[in-house]
Formats: sequence, structure tokens, C-alpha cells
Amino acid sequence: MTIALYMDEHIPRAITIGLRLRGVDVLTVQEDGLAGTPNPILLDRATQLQRVIFSHDQDFLVEANRRQTEGIDFTGVIYTSQLSISIGDCIRDLEIITQAAELKD
Repeated sequence: MTIALYMDEHIPRAITIGLRLRGVDVLTVQEDGLAGTPNPILLDRATQLQRVIFSHDQDFLVEANRRQTEGIDFTGVIYTSQLSISIGDCIRDLEIITQAAELKD
């Protein structure tokens, strides 16, 4: 089984395109009609869709930590600093994660 991604609105389009060219199931916040929506609602939506959210926004880590602490289920967050990884490396790493992991991980 593979992981489907839900891309935060600030993720460069080149990453989304690169992943799709590699067969990764990707849905963007914009395509879902939720641009400008607060992070907790986006995390709820990703969970509803059974997708893991990918973001450069550290606030998702704070929200994920809160949910873990309080025992609130969510499908997960993949985070990387925008400044610490190239677009090509990001595409490669996300493709590996989506192919090698399962949603329960």
C-alpha cells in the first residue's frame, strides 16, 4: 500500500508536479478548495481523506504534537524546512516515503 499526500498551500508547484510524474497520489489544498484554511482544519481534512499532509510550516508540528499528547487521531505530517532541501531531493525523498511506508506508520 502507498501513502497519498495532501500538499499544504505553500509547497512549490514543482514538487507536486514532480511527484505526480512519478505516480505519487497528490492533492493540493488549493485543488481541494481550502486555500487560506487554518492548519488544524487542514489536518482534519487530510485525516478525513486518509492522506498525510506535507508542509514547510512548523505550526503543523505543533498541532501534531498537541494531537499526539491528547490522543487525537490524525493521519500524519511530513515536514521539512524549505531552506534545508532542494526541490529534487524533496521529490525523491517524498516518493520513497510514499512507496515504502504505510498510513498506519
